Amino acid sequence: MMKITFLGTGTSQGVPVIACNCRVCTSADKKDNRLRSSIFVESEIGNIVVDTTPDFRYQMLRARVQHLEAVLITHSHKDHIAGMDDIRAFNYFQQKPIDIYATEFTQGAIMREFAYAFADFKYPGIPELNLKTITDEAFSVKNFPIIPIQVMHHKMPVLGFRFGDFTYITDANFVADEEKEKIRGSQVLVLNALRKEKHISHFTLGEAIALAQELEVPRVYFTHISHQLGLHQEVNQELPAGMELAYDGLQLEM
Repeated sequence: MMKITFLGTGTSQGVPVIACNCRVCTSADKKDNRLRSSIFVESEIGNIVVDTTPDFRYQMLRARVQHLEAVLITHSHKDHIAGMDDIRAFNYFQQKPIDIYATEFTQGAIMREFAYAFADFKYPGIPELNLKTITDEAFSVKNFPIIPIQVMHHKMPVLGFRFGDFTYITDANFVADEEKEKIRGSQVLVLNALRKEKHISHFTLGEAIALAQELEVPRVYFTHISHQLGLHQEVNQELPAGMELAYDGLQLEM
């Protein structure tokens, strides 16, 4: 049994909420109120967070996560790593470093961004991060098998992850044929769909729908949603059968 909680389904793209008076940003529907995109994967053998967004601390508190085994990082953009400093709370309560899985390129960005965590002299209380390298090969976290899937975010390689029959991809606008084969057979696919208008580095809603249909995945959820996409309830009514927008707090059991 595996449970996936959507900690956040939004994005930093578009006009900041504080400056926006559109229908989405002023909506009373909680499903239109989105933190930055991240998921929490739990099973009887452990748990994993994918990405430490700028909202990481609040996401952990809101989901009542009291123990954390490991973190997977999709890529080095700030909206996916900025919350890593708050790993320190889990260090304190668990009395050990937290394993952070990322590519060598992403590790370099983490070490630059959080240089104090890797300095020769470590100030008391800093986050304790144990970096582990992801290659293009399948790997395990606490005996949890994971298949990395490389996608492109314009010209930047980004990782998606397949956990059993569940595949999670964010920040992409291209998936090569050989990587699509790693997705085929999934029962659930989570895919980014920023907005309806063309974007340089993200799938549009139409492009995401087309890819999901090509891969013939029976259940599809869209994430990394900009307020420019529209209201949750209205967009859901436009989607093909088996597809819907994800929302913060959504839980799936597989």
